[in-house]
Amino acid sequence: MNETETRAEHIDPALKAAGWGVVEGSKILREYPITQGRLEGRGKRAQKMIADYVLMYRNHKLAVVEAKAVDKELTEGVGQAKEYAKKLTIRFTYATNGLGIYGIDMETGMEGELATFPSPEELWNRTFAIANAWRDRFAAVPLEDKGGTLGERYFRDIAIERVLEAMANGEDRLLLTLATGTGKTLIAFQIAWKLFQSRWNLSREPTRRPRILFLADRNILANQAYNAFSVFEDRSPGSCVRISPDEIRRTGRPPTNGSIFFTIFQTFMCGQNDSPYFGQYPQDFFDFIIIDECHRGGANDEGNWRNIMEYFSPAVQLGLTATPKRRENADTYQYFGEPVYIYSLKDGINDGFLTPFRVKQISTTLDEYVYTPDDTVIEGELEAGKRYKEPDFNKIIEIKEREKKRVEIFMGMIDQSHKTLVFCATQDHALAVRDLINQAKATHDPNYCARVTANDGSIGEMHLRDFQDNEKSIPTILTTSQKLSTGVDARNVRNIVLMRPVNSIIEFKQIIGRGTRLYDGKDYFTIYDFVKAHHHFADVEWDGEPVEPEPCSKCQSYPCVCEVLPPKPCEACGQTPCACLKEPCPKCGKRPCECERRRRAKVKLADGKERTIQHMMMTSFWHADGTPISAQQFMEMLFGKLPEFFKDEDELRALWCQPDTRKKLLEGLAEEGFKREVLTEMQTIIDAESSDLFDVLAHVAYALPPLTREQRAAKAKVEISTHFNSRQQVFLDFVLSHYVSVGVEELDQDKLTPLLKLRYHNSITDAVADLGTDVGTAFAGFQKYLYQDVA
Repeated sequence: MNETETRAEHIDPALKAAGWGVVEGSKILREYPITQGRLEGRGKRAQKMIADYVLMYRNHKLAVVEAKAVDKELTEGVGQAKEYAKKLTIRFTYATNGLGIYGIDMETGMEGELATFPSPEELWNRTFAIANAWRDRFAAVPLEDKGGTLGERYFRDIAIERVLEAMANGEDRLLLTLATGTGKTLIAFQIAWKLFQSRWNLSREPTRRPRILFLADRNILANQAYNAFSVFEDRSPGSCVRISPDEIRRTGRPPTNGSIFFTIFQTFMCGQNDSPYFGQYPQDFFDFIIIDECHRGGANDEGNWRNIMEYFSPAVQLGLTATPKRRENADTYQYFGEPVYIYSLKDGINDGFLTPFRVKQISTTLDEYVYTPDDTVIEGELEAGKRYKEPDFNKIIEIKEREKKRVEIFMGMIDQSHKTLVFCATQDHALAVRDLINQAKATHDPNYCARVTANDGSIGEMHLRDFQDNEKSIPTILTTSQKLSTGVDARNVRNIVLMRPVNSIIEFKQIIGRGTRLYDGKDYFTIYDFVKAHHHFADVEWDGEPVEPEPCSKCQSYPCVCEVLPPKPCEACGQTPCACLKEPCPKCGKRPCECERRRRAKVKLADGKERTIQHMMMTSFWHADGTPISAQQFMEMLFGKLPEFFKDEDELRALWCQPDTRKKLLEGLAEEGFKREVLTEMQTIIDAESSDLFDVLAHVAYALPPLTREQRAAKAKVEISTHFNSRQQVFLDFVLSHYVSVGVEELDQDKLTPLLKLRYHNSITDAVADLGTDVGTAFAGFQKYLYQDVA
């Protein structure tokens, strides 16, 4: 009896006898996908994590059951059962072979054989031993799936449950830390949905629906959230309200009719006669406030926006951030407390919910500059003998030829049809890079590259909307300075180009997050790094555990309280804060005054220098644990591992020439961290892009010179002509043409049927009639001639 039969005849009846799927509110989720499997390139993924059974009761996942066939040992599935329960943060998990049940309590560590599965009510009472009325009310509300359009992801369910559990226990400052692209806004929507449907409010009595505020620092974030919450408006028209300055000016006061309100800090800070708009609401008007990207907003001790959050202090406040605790954002964590749940970029990539990335590190011979008399200073002044470095370029010195060369480099590397974000030093720099890209583009569309910065206003917003629309291909590239580092939900971004320094690990992670969203056909995205931002990967804080900031050595507090000094009054006007710049400067008419602003120096290189700008590129590799390694380190690690898989060159050839043993070899290497797409990247490093993956292994292990696939195919054809009949030769020549153009994956056994259909116009019958029933043997057998030793 196999596992499927065991489940049908033994396990399913046992679960039913315990009440699962019978008792109202109980469900059995079969073949429950926990992870999607890490993207490995060429449309392939690592193995998914799938639980045989997940037991749900009252909209909570309470247990995992791992099934094995009756001829297996009872505890054969215990390891998987524990792994799945840990991933889902479920307390109880079970292994069974249909003849017995083995239970594990992940909290107490107790485990042993059981006579029967516990009933839904019994398992609920074990999981939630202490009664809590609001927890039960929240549990009674199912998640809203928007007509089945919202795919379930385990980490979102955990985040939602952790927030609601904390609220049921009376906590009022909450924080969720989840990587960009994992759906923080969707999580916020589901939390709001449960609060709305259960009629939770500050009185803790279900007498009315809550008033919820979604607070962001950018209109694009507030607008995205407003659209994400649209089901509220569909079910209860008038429940969603977008608070805008125009609407407030029209009515004379902020809106109060509604249930879910969306606005930005800046709108709330506006007002008349030094009276901000948020002060026109009663302090207890909002029951629940969601602060998006909270590390940038009101949690800052010294920020003006903090006043809004303190004013509405009676409300329960939930902060959303993609940024783990760092010294730069410690005040966020101090305000909200430790996160109730963390889901990192590393977790998202390894689970297959986020897109992996590779990094191209590019250096040029003009990364630094010292003025020489043969160059021409077009305007501004240069300091004689000063060495200008990356932070100086495009801020105090501008060399157009340098930027032109950088644009030519990455435009020559990328697929110009792929959507790309280019981060520039300033808005002026973004303008110049936009023009250089449009001058270098292959397409004739005038809007191929657009700039999106604060100065671009509504036109920039229009370009951004078109860029985010996956059905549109224009604009294909956006240049920006700061605006697009967060809040851009564009799933098909394939390239990120860094042409300005990234000064903090927080900003670096935000920029990386622009490319991590999944999209069909997108196996990875590429970071083109001109500014050594990849050094952030070497930071011990990169995607690691939260790091506590160091307290002051004197007062032992963070932030320091002994060194806090009152702000100094302005020397010119004597006021704090300075009032000098409230009015435009009478000389230049600008605010702030630009009279004394030093003009950026513009330099034109001597012709010889422009023609000799050179560049060098290096590709980085990344472990599944998120740590970076160099190509040399990668090759050394691979060299050290290969003897575990084959003892000599002959055994490597023997393993590689058979589709089944080649597949097992690649699977074994992948388990050790040497996945197919990483080996493929190594072909570039050893100048073997037209070669076979076999050549990577043979070169690393035995220093064999690579052969191109075309060379291998030509040598194999000689042998094929003597060992196969004429009809088989024609088909094998067809197979070889695909091998040469695509790679060794065209020789996998599961490619035989697609190749036959392609060659014989979808008729397998015609294929068998022409080639005979032993075509499979011929397909596998000819491959040894590709890899035989021809020395």
